[in-house]
Amino acid sequence: MTIQLGQIAPDFEADTTQGHIRFHEWLGDSWGVLFSHPKDFTPVCTTELGEVARLRPEWDKRHVKTIGLSVDPVDSHHKWESDIEETQGYAVDFPMIADPDQKVAQLYDMVHPDTDATITVRAVYVIDPNKKVRLILTYPPSTGRNFQEILRAIDSLQLTDARGVSTPVNWNPGDRVVISPKLSDEDALAKFPQGFEKQKPYLRLVDLDATAK
Repeated sequence: MTIQLGQIAPDFEADTTQGHIRFHEWLGDSWGVLFSHPKDFTPVCTTELGEVARLRPEWDKRHVKTIGLSVDPVDSHHKWESDIEETQGYAVDFPMIADPDQKVAQLYDMVHPDTDATITVRAVYVIDPNKKVRLILTYPPSTGRNFQEILRAIDSLQLTDARGVSTPVNWNPGDRVVISPKLSDEDALAKFPQGFEKQKPYLRLVDLDATAK
C-alpha cells in the first residue's frame, strides 16, 4: 500500500526496546514521529538517534512521542544504543521497533522497489492525535535528517489546526501567518481585530501575537 497524507496511519503490533506495543494504543492522544533506519550500527542514523534523544524537551513541549524502526532485532538495538550514548552523549530514551520480517516496513511502504529488499527507506511520518498521517519525508542514505525542520513543521501543523490559518515560506514560530482565502475581509477582520496586511485579495498576512489597536 502507499501511505498518503490525511489517511489513518496503519496500526500494528511489534517488539521494541521498551517492550511489545500496539502502535495506536502506544500513541494515545499524542502526536507521533515514526522514523526508520536501514539497519543498526549505521553512521548517519547513529547521529540522528542521538539528536532525537537530545531534543526530548522539545518533543515533550509539543506533546510528541518519538519511535524509531530498524530491520534488526531488539538485542541488536540495545547494543547500538550503547554506541549512540557513547558517541553522541545522549541515551536513547524512546522505543526502537524491531522489524526483522519487514512487516512494518512493508505496511508503511518503506521498502524501496529498486534497492535491497532487506533495507528500509529512511522515512519520517508525522502522525496527529487522530492517528492521521500529516507529513511524510524521505531521505537518501547519505543525508542526515534535519529534526529542527521536523519540529518546525509540527509547530506549523499544531498552530494551523488550532487557529485556522496557514504558514508561509520559511515560517518560524512568531512570524506572520496567512489568512484563509475562504474568509472575506470583513470576517477576517472580525477574527483578527489586530488588523492584517492585504498584499493581494488572496494573500493576507496577520501577526497573531499583535494586539488590536
